[in-house]
Amino acid sequence: MTAPSTFGLSSEARNLHWLLTNLVEEVPGIQSVAVVSSDGLLLLSSDPSRNAEAQAQAQRPPTGPRGSSADLATIVSGIGSLTIGAAKLMEFGGVKHTMIAMDEGSLFVMSISDGSLLGVHGSADCDMSVVAYHMALFVGRAGHVLTPELRSELRKSLEAASAGSTR
Repeated sequence: MTAPSTFGLSSEARNLHWLLTNLVEEVPGIQSVAVVSSDGLLLLSSDPSRNAEAQAQAQRPPTGPRGSSADLATIVSGIGSLTIGAAKLMEFGGVKHTMIAMDEGSLFVMSISDGSLLGVHGSADCDMSVVAYHMALFVGRAGHVLTPELRSELRKSLEAASAGSTR
């Protein structure tokens, strides 16, 4: 993983970047990670090149599915919305996490706070219980610092990075 620049960010934002980097580097089988706000906007990604891609995609009209190159944040947001709707329909309470096992990989979505979501794309051979455990640790550490002010700061830093990469 190439670490995103944290220059000029608050200590809470730098800590969140560090937690995300640590999650990706320390847990075997994790391919990529995205933190998504309750309104479906990417806040933080393990792959800085995905940040600019997600920003550009959000500004273009939808052209249909993009298959394996689909942005992780978009998928996480959609799955989060679907499972929240299902839980409400079934009157089962809030959604804590969702795990999807596929032939060539796994997708994990976990609630952080105020509707924010942590999404993880894992390899086919990842240990799902280890990934889920480390995601829960991340959520426990990040949930209390992911305030509206921090979400705003993260969005602004993504927009600034995106503007810098398109020049």
